[in-house]
This record gives sequence, C-alpha cells and structure tokens, in this order.
Amino acid sequence: MPIIISDGSSSSNDVERNRKMSKTALRPSPKKWHTDREQNIYSSKLIETLRRIRRSSPKAEDLRRSRVVREAADRILAVAGRGRTRWSRAILFSRNLKIKHSRPRKAVYFPAQPKKRRRSQVLKCKAGVLGRLVPGCRKLSFPTLLEEASDYIAALQMQVRAMASLTAILSASGGFSSPDPDRFAP
Repeated sequence: MPIIISDGSSSSNDVERNRKMSKTALRPSPKKWHTDREQNIYSSKLIETLRRIRRSSPKAEDLRRSRVVREAADRILAVAGRGRTRWSRAILFSRNLKIKHSRPRKAVYFPAQPKKRRRSQVLKCKAGVLGRLVPGCRKLSFPTLLEEASDYIAALQMQVRAMASLTAILSASGGFSSPDPDRFAP
C-alpha cells in the first residue's frame, strides 16, 4: 500500500521512478560507439599495441601472431567499453582465466514436439547461440541479451572501421607487406 505524503504524491511511485531511472542511467548507450572520439581513442590504442606486438615478437609464427593481434584488438575494445557491459567484462576477465581443459559435449536427441512448442524451442535455441556469440552473455534474459548483443555489434563495427582505415593507411604508405599470393593457392 503506497504511503500518501502531504503534497498528494505517493512515495512508492517516487521510489519506483528513481529505481527505474538509476537502471537506465547505468545501461550503456549503443550510440556511444559511433562517436569520432571513441573511434580515435580505440584507433590510437590499437596502433600502439600493434607496434608493441611487432617489436616484441618479430619472428613469431603467422598463426600465433594473428591470434595475439586478435586478442589484443578484443582486449582494447573491451577496455574502450570500460567494463560497463557484460561482454567487455567477460573479455577482460577471460584473458586472466584461461581454460586449460574443455570437455566434449554429448550429443542430445530431441524427439518430435508439437508445433507451438517447437517455435519456442527454436527461439530458445537461437537465443542460446546468440548468448554464446556475445562474450559473457550465456545465461541472460532475452531482452538483456538483445541489448548486450546490439552494444557488442556496434563495438565490433567500430573495430572494423578502425582496422579498415589502419589497413588503408598502411597499404598506401608502403608499410604493409602483402602476403605471397602463391602461399594461399590450393
């Protein structure tokens, strides 16, 4: 039962409104990844890290180096997200907690089900796949999963733009050596 205050408003409505406003204030906006400032910060940190990687391991294998570059780019993206989202926290923490052993999954048999049930199962299955694609989002409610996924997609789009511009700059200046075309021929 709401408590009526002397001015006629109820205190439970005020508390509920404040609670809703605090939740919305904590949610990151997917639009933040579209700013030039965020793009410049990410690009400069990416360039610094790539220089550091190149200096530290000049004779590393191509596969190992590409993995190191990919992990560094993801880590920088998570740092740019400042740990506000689940996926950025998951990327930052997963670097510290490497999983040494992974168990193979058992095959599961699903018998035929009624059509209505199948639709909900298909939706749950697709949400599960999406939860596995977005770091740290395996066990989230569907609306929260969609918010995290949209933020992650926006961050990845920014990452692609930064890497594309970096590639264009390096290839134009001659600082980028193209791979041997015969190397990838079957």
